[in-house]
Parts: sequence; structure tokens; C-alpha cells
Amino acid sequence: MVLLSFDIEEFDMPLEYKGEISFEKQISISQHGLENILDILKKHQVKATFFSTVVFAENSRHLIERLLNEGHELASHTWFHSEFEEKHLKESRERLEEVFSTKVTGLRMPRMMPVNEKAVETAGYSYNSSINPTFLPGRYNNLKVPRTYYDEGNVRQIPASVSPNFRIPLFWLSFHNFPLSFYKKLASDVLKKDKYLNIYFHPWEFSEIKDEAFRLPGFTTKNTGKEMVERFDEFVGWLKSKNYTFGTFQEFQKQLES
Repeated sequence: MVLLSFDIEEFDMPLEYKGEISFEKQISISQHGLENILDILKKHQVKATFFSTVVFAENSRHLIERLLNEGHELASHTWFHSEFEEKHLKESRERLEEVFSTKVTGLRMPRMMPVNEKAVETAGYSYNSSINPTFLPGRYNNLKVPRTYYDEGNVRQIPASVSPNFRIPLFWLSFHNFPLSFYKKLASDVLKKDKYLNIYFHPWEFSEIKDEAFRLPGFTTKNTGKEMVERFDEFVGWLKSKNYTFGTFQEFQKQLES
């Protein structure tokens, strides 16, 4: 099963690099990207999971309603993208359920931040996909974490996919910077070995973000915007041609339990 997921959030990454961007632009850039994502998924008739901050969801109700109406899953990316308190775990889940009348069972922390797993369980989640089981200088070192899903208490941990050899991450930066043929090879290796592929992206990748005011490094903006739309469209079409099944995290959970 292919698990496509998207962390839908206010596009505040320029602030990490001392760039300038208004809150309104943070939201509008992500909204435009989300529209492009939903159009591609609809074209190929595949389902995905969307981890949303409450801030983005409340400012984009029409798009959240659209993704739910088109059969996708809504999960929590906590309340804010760059501010976190433990109480946000439960509060964000409850708020998303209240506003959109859907069952929220999954969590992904912003920037894959560490989180107290007991607090995740207490907050009512059945799965957590907040671990990239690789080494990323300056961000995290998770080489001792299992590559594939495992249970911690009553919460299933579903790490992002990495290659069976050398733990090369298949996350969004790899998709932008690797030749697509090499990325496809890594994806094939993971699907053959693990029987599933868990990869994640963001809506702003599907928007134009090559703005000098944002001060973003080239490795974050390479193959974004129109190039990303075309690249992702080709990739999903390639996966479909190989007859892989696509599903939401909730569907994956049910499959594991059956």
C-alpha cells in the first residue's frame, strides 16, 4: 500500500531563514498548493491523509471539506506549526473533529518534533507518524528507531519510509533533489521490502515559493511550483501503472488489524 500524506500548515518556513512573509500569504500559498494536490489525486483517483494544523484548517474550511468529501483522511498536525504545548495534542484533535465532523485518529508533529508518547495516547490518538528513522544533520538522529511500524503502548508508530539499505530518506527534500528515476528506484525497493511506502509532502511545495523575500535556500525550492505539480503527477501515474494500492493511514491500520 502507498501511503501518501501531506502536512498542511501555514507556510512559515521563510521565518526559519529570517525571511519575510505575512500570515495571509502563508495561508494563501498553502491553499493554492493544496488545490493542486487535490486535483492530482482526483485525476488519478487515489486517496491520501492530510495532517492539518488547526490554524490552517480554520482558515481553509472549504478545502478541508473538499478533501473529506473526496474520501481523504484528516489527521492532526497540532494547533500551530511553530508553537507547541502538550495540551495542543488533545485540543487540536477535538477541534478538528468538532469543526469538520470527522474522526481524527492520527498525529504528525510539526517538523517531526519529538513528543511524549504517553501524552499522545492520553490525547486519544491510535497512530503517530512523527518519526523519520534516519540521520538528518542539525535536525534529528533516529538511526536506532525501527524502520517500519511498531507499537508503543496503545499507539502505533508509523515512521516515514527510508531505503532498506543505508536508510536514505524518501521525504519531500529527497523528492525535489534526487533524479526522479533514482527516487522511483528507492520507492520500489521500499515497497518490495516493507510492502508499504509512507512518504510526505507539504502544500507549499506545489506553489511558487521562489521569492527573494523568503530567503529560502535552493535545496528547499528546487523543483517546486509548476515543476513539482508535473513531477508529482508523473510519480503518482507511475505508481498507478505498477498496480500499487493507495490508502489512508486509517485504511492501513484496518489492514494491519485484519
